Amino acid sequence: QVQLVESGGGLVQPGGSLRLSCSASGFTLDYYAIGWVRQAPGKEREGVVCISSGGTAYYSDSVKGRFTISRDKVKNTVYLQMNSLNAEDTAVYYCATNKRPGCGFRYDSWGQGTQVTVSS
Repeated sequence: QVQLVESGGGLVQPGGSLRLSCSASGFTLDYYAIGWVRQAPGKEREGVVCISSGGTAYYSDSVKGRFTISRDKVKNTVYLQMNSLNAEDTAVYYCATNKRPGCGFRYDSWGQGTQVTVSS
């Protein structure tokens, strides 16, 4: 059974950093594209970044240059390093997969989400 579990969210001041983790069970993360999607209150879900099985990352314009996605094959975990955070980054962050090697497909497996709040 595919399971994704996010962690690492919390409250951070503007300009600060957080690192989110997405741990997988039931499958090997490295074989598939993994994405981070966020949803702010009252807004639709927004794709933040997707990393393909080959390691190519596709960032949204809103986070490019500030967020970095990476994989740890041994820990079967994907990370999202978020720097220079601002209030517009406040959202619930989900990791997701479509169990395909490439990005650009609808996700069909989701974690439970982790809250990120940027506030002074």
